[in-house]
Amino acid sequence: MPYPQTLDENPKIIFFTDFDGTITLNDSMALHTIVTDNLGFGEKLRRQANLDTLNDKVTFRESFWEMMESVKTPFPDCIRLLRENIKLDPYFKDFYQWSRTNKVPVIVLSSGMTPIIRSLLVHLVGPEANDIEIVSNEVEDKPGKTKDQEDGWQLKFHDDSAFGHDKSLTIRPYAEHFAARPNEPRPTMLYAGDGVSDLSAARETDLLFAKKGHDLITYCEREGIPFTVFEDWQSILATTKDILEGRKSIKSVAKEGAEKAQGEKQNIETTK
Repeated sequence: MPYPQTLDENPKIIFFTDFDGTITLNDSMALHTIVTDNLGFGEKLRRQANLDTLNDKVTFRESFWEMMESVKTPFPDCIRLLRENIKLDPYFKDFYQWSRTNKVPVIVLSSGMTPIIRSLLVHLVGPEANDIEIVSNEVEDKPGKTKDQEDGWQLKFHDDSAFGHDKSLTIRPYAEHFAARPNEPRPTMLYAGDGVSDLSAARETDLLFAKKGHDLITYCEREGIPFTVFEDWQSILATTKDILEGRKSIKSVAKEGAEKAQGEKQNIETTK
């Protein structure tokens, strides 16, 4: 349910999460990577597009549009390819079942495409995944064609930002809602992500779960964003339970996370 319906049951926690590389196992097997490499203009041009984005020659929005425009395959066939290649973190299903039982809304924020993410979640989690709110880009028919035809679909970006989807815009209304109503009980807002594109969204929440081994941890340290490190959704579930049941505070989890990240960094330096 979108804002403000999400607040109807007075949740104690709202959990926002990235999809590629966070719910899925490997970001290098991102949805647009698989589709572009296998059905579009190929790995070489896709890598160049990524480099151009990193070097600020083009925006992510422009790069992503070019990749998807190179794909002429009917949209249902793209979904079939992704179903065959994408794997979810095996513990995400446990987390989601727990969240339903404990009335913790889960909201997926992605720079991908809603119908693909929905199809994958339902395929790999079950029909209950239809209840997950997904905020992402959409897919629409090209003029005079339909998605099940050759070269029959195109991206429809979520907003006008350089990313095509500014994830922070989904979270900000919640923060503004409670800032304007200081006497209302405010839910704890959590976010899980693995990439720098998650940083703007993380700034709007109380705690970021940052995936181990990714640059996002360094950015959080630099920007002073409260974070903890996760390896899989089993650890996310354990920590979220502790927060919901009052065994740990956001402050203590963030302190432990920062100390753990520093310890791992020192171990790496020692072994060099």
